[in-house]
Amino acid sequence: MTENSASHPEDEKRHSVRLTDPRALRAYAHPLRMALVGMLRRHGPFTATRAAELTGESVASCSYHLRILAKYGLVEEAPGGRGREKPWQATARYTEWPGYSEDPSVAQAADELNVAVAERYFGRFAQVLEGRTDVSKEWREAELFGDALVYLTPGELHTLGERIDELLGAYADREDDPATRPAGAQPVSFLKIAYLDPDTDDGKE
Repeated sequence: MTENSASHPEDEKRHSVRLTDPRALRAYAHPLRMALVGMLRRHGPFTATRAAELTGESVASCSYHLRILAKYGLVEEAPGGRGREKPWQATARYTEWPGYSEDPSVAQAADELNVAVAERYFGRFAQVLEGRTDVSKEWREAELFGDALVYLTPGELHTLGERIDELLGAYADREDDPATRPAGAQPVSFLKIAYLDPDTDDGKE
């Protein structure tokens, strides 16, 4: 599994950090920690004081959670500052973890993280939908919102995912180089979700 968060255009980070330790998976499943990593990727580096301003949490709480994230290699200290005024930065653009593991403890922790990420995705989506009075007709008509039920083999689903990645890859350079973005381009969150549906009535919503 992969969580994609926007990176800061000026940062040169490695592509991803992969979590395989159950303790790291459970540590990252904390909502505030996921939020902090996402904010650092988009707006970092910043201090625990700035993190508190962005999240509404206390400086002490943000400082504690940043140290936990650093323990598992998700963030690190950036140059400059000291104490609570030292800046932090994300270590990678993406976070990855196993979609399957023979180790029951890893599998359970990964499933718990998947649930936490799903709740974060859809919580953010619902929050966006609640305050959309300033979204233009053009953007509203362009947005995607729907589902499809398809019958696939595991291999076909894997291939479908690769094809979607290939399509999205055509726009990857725009993340780091604003000069490649055409006029009117805005950040768009694109969720990739496909799961084996246990429902057998073929119903759609």
